[in-house]
This record gives sequence, C-alpha cells and structure tokens, in this order.
Amino acid sequence: MERKFKTLLVTGGAGFIGSNLIRYLFEKGGFEGRIVNLDGLTYAGNPESIDDIYKLHGGKRYFFEKADICDRPAVEAIFRKYEPDAIVHLAAESHVDRSILGPEAFIRTNVLGTYTLLDVATKAWKGREDVLFHHVSTDEVYGSLGDSGYFTETTAYDPRSPYSASKAGSDHLVMAYHHTYGLPITLSNCSNNYGPYQFPEKLIPLMILNMLEGKALPVYGDGKNIRDWLYVEDHNSAVWTIMRKGEAGRSYNIGGENEWENIRLLSRLIEIVAEEKGVAPETYKALITYVKDRPGHDRRYAIDCSRLKAELGWKQAHDFDEGLRATVRWYLDNPSWCDRVRSGEYRNWLDRNYSAR
Repeated sequence: MERKFKTLLVTGGAGFIGSNLIRYLFEKGGFEGRIVNLDGLTYAGNPESIDDIYKLHGGKRYFFEKADICDRPAVEAIFRKYEPDAIVHLAAESHVDRSILGPEAFIRTNVLGTYTLLDVATKAWKGREDVLFHHVSTDEVYGSLGDSGYFTETTAYDPRSPYSASKAGSDHLVMAYHHTYGLPITLSNCSNNYGPYQFPEKLIPLMILNMLEGKALPVYGDGKNIRDWLYVEDHNSAVWTIMRKGEAGRSYNIGGENEWENIRLLSRLIEIVAEEKGVAPETYKALITYVKDRPGHDRRYAIDCSRLKAELGWKQAHDFDEGLRATVRWYLDNPSWCDRVRSGEYRNWLDRNYSAR
C-alpha cells in the first residue's frame, strides 16, 4: 500500500538537494499536502534557492522555520505547531574538505542533530505506524572501491573521512531507533549529486564558475578518482518513491550508474562550457592545475541500485550529458545567484528578503 502524507517536515530544505526536493514535490511529485522547511541557514543554506516556492505557496502549503536541528526545544515546538506525519532528513554538514579542517561541526550536526530529530519524532508519534522518518545519506559511508565491484545495501561500512564517519553514525542511529523503539524509517544512500542551486564549493559548479572567471581548475592527485554522478531531480524522485513505497526499516541505494574519472568529467565539462560560451576549449584546458591529493581520498565509488529498481520500480530519467548541459546552462543563466553566493552577499539577501517575512 502506498503511503500518503499530510505534512512533510524537510530538514535542510534551503540547501542544494533540499530546495530541489521541495520544488520537485510541488511541481512533479504530486504531493498535495504541506511542507515545513526546517533549516538553520548555515553557510550553505540559501533560501533564495527556494524563493519561487515561497512566492507561490508561502503561508498556505509552504512554511519556513529557522532552527538548529540540535536545539531540542525548537524542534519540539515545530512538531507541536505543525504535527508532521513524515520527516525527510537532509540537514547535514556535507563537504569532505571542511570535515578534515573542522570535524567537530560534522559530529554535532550529523550525529547529535540526527539523534535529536529521531528522539523528538519517536516521542511525538508515540508508536504510530502511519508516519515515516526518511534519512538521506551518502555512499561515502561504504569507504572506497577498487577497480571493480559496486556498493550494495549489504556492503560493510568503512568510512574514511570525518564527514563519512559522521554520516555512518547517523545511519546507525536511524536503524537503531527503528529496531529499538519501532520508529518507522526508511534510509537512502546516494552517489554524487549535481544540478542547479548547488553551492559553488562542490566540484561541478566550482569548475564552471572558475572557467567563467579565468581561475585555475584544481584537480586532486592524478585526477583519476572515480565518482558515480546522479542528477539531483533523479535523486529526489527516488527519495519520494522510497517514502511512498519503501519497506519500513529498509535501506535503498540511489545511484546514477554513471561512473566518471574526475579528469574525464572536467574535460567534458570544459567542452560544454566552451560550446555554450562560443570559445575554444583550449582556453579552459589551460586552466587545469593538478594539486596535492587530500588526505584519505577515496579512489572509487559506484552504486548498485538494483534493489530500488526491482522492488520499487524507480529508474533515472536523465542521462548524464543532458543533465550536465542543463546544469551548465543554469549557472550561465543565473549569474546574480552565483555572484551573491561567491561574494557572501547572499547573507545580506537573507536579512533583506527573508527573515522579515
């Protein structure tokens, strides 16, 4: 039987995946209820990324609550106010390089924050079975693959960075709350997402914007690290499929089945940007700069998402070249968004346009 929800609480809904998820639910997912966006608006949270939805549905079907997921009284107050019957937990510190420089924030948000949400939900729902806590996680919890093989839902966890370790801890907490307290949960581990509204510290938007500004295109190590790339809308359609149809207590891997070496990806990205801008690819190729590899850099990720496809009937709707070109065009068409984010001005935008609402 397919689950139906009246009120979704989306944590981290002003971030990259979260803002795209909310837009997907309203525009393509067929969701007819209310969405409450709980976001602490840390550096990567940008409500401008979801402002179009606010203008259409704000105060009616869309509500925003600025709060820290570690702040238990605030989370409890939001539960009392909106009485959500489902949670999509996306709020997380998510950048590996930042976790190496400052792991404490990752442990706090990803572990303590997840615990707080789980515990508040368990007590608020009091054994109800018509509710769901969906936890969004990463394939990085599985560690690193060799030249062959794939991550499956039964792959042993082997995190290599403070970021992936904190996400592994949160995954285990989610499963523990299901087995110990009977909390209805589903869990997904996804491969690398890309698409519009992604914070420019991530690989694809960083490279696009650096090309446009004539800056160096930094490549870690030999550039042959491999990632499985997943268009953000395909990820979100999978999350929504799992929430509606997935078995409680079960995890599902979400992948693009689309492996690329970093240097090959950059080369294709250069070709697309050069074509869109009408310049010679060599202009951007000259900017490629190899830099020292980061500590604990996993060599290869690759997702086996056959469980999700076979059991729930999901499949990707975008091929990589189509998604990559759409992503490039979005960044080319939205220079003001990019400028505000890269300059830090978007924080002033928050004060002027959002907090007063």
